[in-house]
Amino acid sequence: MQFDVFTLLPEVFPSYLETSILKRARERDLIDVRVHNIRDYAHSKHHTTDDTPYGGGGGMVMKPEPIFEAVESVLKLDPAGKPDFPIILLTPQGRVFNQTIATELSQHPRIALLCGRYEGIDERIRQHLVTDEISIGDYVLTGGEIPALILIDAISRLLPDVLGDPTGAQDDSHAMGLLEYPHYTRPPEFRGHGVPDVLLSGDHAKIDKWRREQALERTLRKRPDMLEKAELTKDDKKFLDKLRNA
Repeated sequence: MQFDVFTLLPEVFPSYLETSILKRARERDLIDVRVHNIRDYAHSKHHTTDDTPYGGGGGMVMKPEPIFEAVESVLKLDPAGKPDFPIILLTPQGRVFNQTIATELSQHPRIALLCGRYEGIDERIRQHLVTDEISIGDYVLTGGEIPALILIDAISRLLPDVLGDPTGAQDDSHAMGLLEYPHYTRPPEFRGHGVPDVLLSGDHAKIDKWRREQALERTLRKRPDMLEKAELTKDDKKFLDKLRNA
């Protein structure tokens, strides 16, 4: 998958992209992250990318010309046509990002991410250039760079072979509609606290059952709202009823 990121701060991205899973995914050509400096497409003497808002008010607004030129030039877009992949504006006004949206976006071979800055962007960018708007939560950041990295990370780990464990992403919190079950590793006892016997039993059917029940119990305790949309079996519902009535 190819990610094209449009930003005024390209220096934000290398340190995160050059570590851990994303670094290995790039080295293996599983993902390709290309960061484009919007300022390179501003033709004024000082490469100006913002201006004061019409009608007054505080802050500066990102100008349409360099953004349109950057996106259309890099993505080779016909101004009269529509792209066949998402061009996403990272904005507090967008739909709130979650695992379902990450899965949806992972089906595309290419995604463009536009990072806002300052007070906002010229509305014509929103109306006539981007195809989607995404927020990472109900709060405001100084720019879209961190949200862009969050999308790249969350989407990339859903792609085939990016994670070492082929089922790793399926077991994550939210991926299966529940919070993830507890994990343990060596040593079997630490400061008087042991590992549940079932995990040492070697009985994979019992382990699977324990993990499912732990995920259900943890979700009921921490995020009961998630159970309203989770796909639950009859056994799941029976177990939850038992917990609620305990």
